[in-house]
Amino acid sequence: MAPATDLPSDTRGRPAGQASWTCPFCALLCDGLAVPQEGPDGQAPALSDSTCPRAASALAAFGRLTMAAKPCADGRPATLPQALDAAARLLRASRRPLFGGLATDIAGTRALYALANHCGAVLDHAHGDAMTASLRALQDRGAFTTSLAEVRNHADLILCIGTQPSRKHPEFFRRCGLMDGEPPCPRELVFLGTPADPAAAQLPNVRSSEVALPEGEDLYQTLALLNALCRPRALAGGNIATAALRELSARLLAARYAVIVWTPSALCAQAGGKHAALLIEGIHHLVKTLNRTTRAGGLSLGGDDGGNTVNQAVTWMSGLPLRTHVHPGGLDHDPHRHQTERLLRGGEVDALLWVASFTPDLPPPASTVPTVVLGHPALAAAMARRPGVFIPVSTPGIGSAGHLFRTDGGIVLPLTPLRDDCLPTVAAVAAQMLARLQHTPAPTESAS
Repeated sequence: MAPATDLPSDTRGRPAGQASWTCPFCALLCDGLAVPQEGPDGQAPALSDSTCPRAASALAAFGRLTMAAKPCADGRPATLPQALDAAARLLRASRRPLFGGLATDIAGTRALYALANHCGAVLDHAHGDAMTASLRALQDRGAFTTSLAEVRNHADLILCIGTQPSRKHPEFFRRCGLMDGEPPCPRELVFLGTPADPAAAQLPNVRSSEVALPEGEDLYQTLALLNALCRPRALAGGNIATAALRELSARLLAARYAVIVWTPSALCAQAGGKHAALLIEGIHHLVKTLNRTTRAGGLSLGGDDGGNTVNQAVTWMSGLPLRTHVHPGGLDHDPHRHQTERLLRGGEVDALLWVASFTPDLPPPASTVPTVVLGHPALAAAMARRPGVFIPVSTPGIGSAGHLFRTDGGIVLPLTPLRDDCLPTVAAVAAQMLARLQHTPAPTESAS
């Protein structure tokens, strides 16, 4: 399906024959990108006005051989109806399945939620640990959040805590206007608890610096100390803070609009997978402390692979976020008990429906439970060697249209397909599985 050619022009000065495209491969959802509409037969699409390595790597997985992937059941090739029948039989036999991965868009989420209600499934995303930590901090303390546009237009100091943004989101600095030296200028970019992002050295009109953690202190203690230093009243015993930390607090208080940036997955890694919610809560507290005397906002770089989208859609439909057991009899939300690894390791689920429609980098976890995978076509070779059912699905923004939530909250962007990949969408596959489950064959009479 070719995108419309009469779209309005943008500031990139895109040449004729270029499609206006929104990239679905990270939660920044960079839009207005240029992709050639025509190319050599079978060649993967490629960006012509961006060098984003993450987008380039993801697009490279959509060549002709990959797109020729076919469904399979227990390692044997199958037609789509045969694979759907096999998947429906597997789910019909399950008493408590897990719907995991969940790398899909809004339409896919809505269809999977209806299927989960029928099956009595638990819902969890592939990035559920980081998402749960963020949600727990928000539930406990609330937050002052900001948007990419606010950062671009107003932020004069950006503090990155425990994260180098371009590592996972290569276009972050450009999206914030730092690549072009847009006003307000000059800007300050500070890295706390991590070396400076290598990409920061290329930013014009940006003063970049690092603030190391005090000797013997961790990020938890440093955040608490920074919060105390930024309070309106002087900190008792302030001499325990390093000069660099005291200077940072003064710069935050003097800023017209400070923005605190963090990546939940990076904080989870620093916390060893435990108590990351406390780090994020400390960041929220710092933003609230600054807002007593100046203006500040927080920006979380999380929700990749449709994570924000699925959580928003499930919360809207059920009133509860992910890691919820949904079934006709009610809802059971438990962010700890309903974690994918724990459920599979403890034998608390008897089937797995794994969804990974964006990239081949989210294969299903190793498990002994019967598995159905609705996945990127590049997963076909690996899934052909595993028991269970594999159905290649279309990627929103590549072979089908869709909608995703951006990392900064309630911003929803439409995805325009680049080509017709002849693959079914996650929404279509989930709807067809539900139709098969609702049409339960009548029991056969036993021979007399």
